[in-house]
Amino acid sequence: MILTLGCVSAVQTILIGVFAGYYLSDSLFDEIGQRALMVSKTVAAAPSVIEGVQQRDIDELNRLATRMTLTNEALFIVIGDHYGIRLAHPTADRIGRSMADDDGDWGLRALKEGEAYVARAKGSLGESMRGKAPVIDPDSGDIIGIVSVGYGVDQVDAIIKRYSFVLYSVVGLTLLVSIFIAMVIAGRFKRAIFGLEPEEIARLFQERDATLQSVREGIIAINRDGVITTFNRTALETLGIDPETPLSGKPILDVLPESDLLSVLESGVPDFDREVWLRNRQMIVNRLPVRQGTDIIGVVASFRLRDEVDQVSRQLTRIQQYADTLRSQTHEYSNKLHTIAGLIQIEAYDDALNLIGSEVSDHQALIHLLLDAVPDPVIAGCLLGKYNRAREMGLRLHIDSESRMTDIPPDLPRDQLVSVLGNLIDNALEATRQHTGAGGIVQLSMTDLGHELIFEVQDQGPGIPEDARQRIFEKGVSTKPGAEHGYGLHLVRQFLNHWGGSITVDDLPGEGSRFTLYLPKKAKGRNHQ
Repeated sequence: MILTLGCVSAVQTILIGVFAGYYLSDSLFDEIGQRALMVSKTVAAAPSVIEGVQQRDIDELNRLATRMTLTNEALFIVIGDHYGIRLAHPTADRIGRSMADDDGDWGLRALKEGEAYVARAKGSLGESMRGKAPVIDPDSGDIIGIVSVGYGVDQVDAIIKRYSFVLYSVVGLTLLVSIFIAMVIAGRFKRAIFGLEPEEIARLFQERDATLQSVREGIIAINRDGVITTFNRTALETLGIDPETPLSGKPILDVLPESDLLSVLESGVPDFDREVWLRNRQMIVNRLPVRQGTDIIGVVASFRLRDEVDQVSRQLTRIQQYADTLRSQTHEYSNKLHTIAGLIQIEAYDDALNLIGSEVSDHQALIHLLLDAVPDPVIAGCLLGKYNRAREMGLRLHIDSESRMTDIPPDLPRDQLVSVLGNLIDNALEATRQHTGAGGIVQLSMTDLGHELIFEVQDQGPGIPEDARQRIFEKGVSTKPGAEHGYGLHLVRQFLNHWGGSITVDDLPGEGSRFTLYLPKKAKGRNHQ
C-alpha cells in the first residue's frame, strides 16, 4: 500500500509539476509578447516618433529609440520607414538596411496590412519575442513607418528558471509529504483491519456472505446515512422484491418507506419482536443499532413473516368459511327442495310456485343489488356467502339498498378487506343469534362517498359495556366464552392501524351494537408502522 500510494502520489505530483512548468513558460512568453506589442504601439503613436519618421531624422529617432529601450527594459527598439528600411537600430551598421533581412517579408505585415501583431523570431540581436506596430500619419491616415520592439528569450528563460526552482522545490516537498501520508494511512488501515492480510479478509468475507445467505430470516443493514449496505436473498423473498433488484447503495426509505430503521439510528434503542407492516405484509421485526465506540454507525434489522402457523390458520379459516358457505347453501337449498317436493306431492302447486318465486326473487334482488353497488367480485362474493350463512342460522342479513362501494383504492388488498368485513359480520351474527335466537336481523350499510370507505354493521346482540369497548380489540380478549376467541377484532385493529383507518363502537337504543369502519382512500392518510 505504501508503494502504491507513493507511486500514485509521485506520478500525480510530477504530472502537476510538468504541467505547471509548461503553463508557466507559456504564460510568461505570452505576457512578454503582449508587453512587446503594447510598447510597440505606444512608440508608434508617439508624436516625436511620427515626426522623426516623416522627416527621416535618423539621429533623433535613434536617440528616442535608445531612451525608450532603456525605459521599457527591452532588448531593442527598431524604427523603419514605409519601405521597411531601418531608420533606428541599436547596431549602427544596420541602419539603412531592410528589416526583411531578419524577419523576411512576413515581418513587414504591419506595413502592408496596418496590423499590429506579436511574433517570435531570431535576428541579428538573437532570438526574441517581438511586437510590431505600424506608424500612421495622423493627418492623412497613411502608413509611414513601422516600429519593432523585442524582448530577448534569454530574459524569459531567466525568469522561468527562477520560478521553476521554487516550483520544483514545492513539487519535491509535496512528494515527500505524500509518501509520509501514505505511510500513515497504511498504518491506520492495518490497525483498522486488525492486522489481517488481504487473503484473510477475502476468506472472512466469503464466510460472512455464506452465513448471511443461510439465515432463513430477512436481514437488511443500513449505515449512518440511512443507505442500505447489506441484505440477503431471504429479505428480497420476504418483502416480495425481485431477486435481481440491487438494493446496495439505495436509501432505505426508497425501498421501504414505512421502515422505522432511521428512528432506531437516531435513538440508539434496540427494538425486539415488534409486529409491523412492510410492503403490505405483516412482519415480526428485530432492530439493533451498530456501534463503533460510542457512535452509532448503522442499524441491522432481521424480520420474518408472522408465524407460519398463523398464516396456515388464516388460510384454513378462509377455507372453512368457504366450506361453511357451501354447506349452508347446500343445506338451505336441500330444505327448500324437500319443501317444494312435498307441496307438489300434495298438489299444492300454487304454493310451490310462490315459494320458488319468492326464493328466486330474494336472491335475484340481492344479486342485482351487489352487481350495481359492489362491482368488486371478491367483496360481493363475501357478502353473498354471509347472506346465505345468516339464513342457515335462522337470521337475516339485510344490506341497505342505498349502499354503494365502487370506488375502492386499487392498492387496498381485497383479501384483507374481506377478512375484516367478514369478522365484523360473523361477530354480529353470533351476537344476534345468542341474544334473540331465530328471526334476528343484522344490518349492513356501505358508502364510498367522500374521502373514506365506510362500513356500518349493526347487530341485535346484548351490547358491549362502555369499559370493554376498547379492550375487545386486544389480542385474546372476547365477550364470548372459550379460549379460541379474541382474535378477529384484534386482526381488524391491526389492519386499520396499518391502513390509517379507524373503528367506532356504539350501543343502540334498546339492545344491540353498531360497529362503524372508516378507511381512507388516499395512501397519504395511512399510518405505516
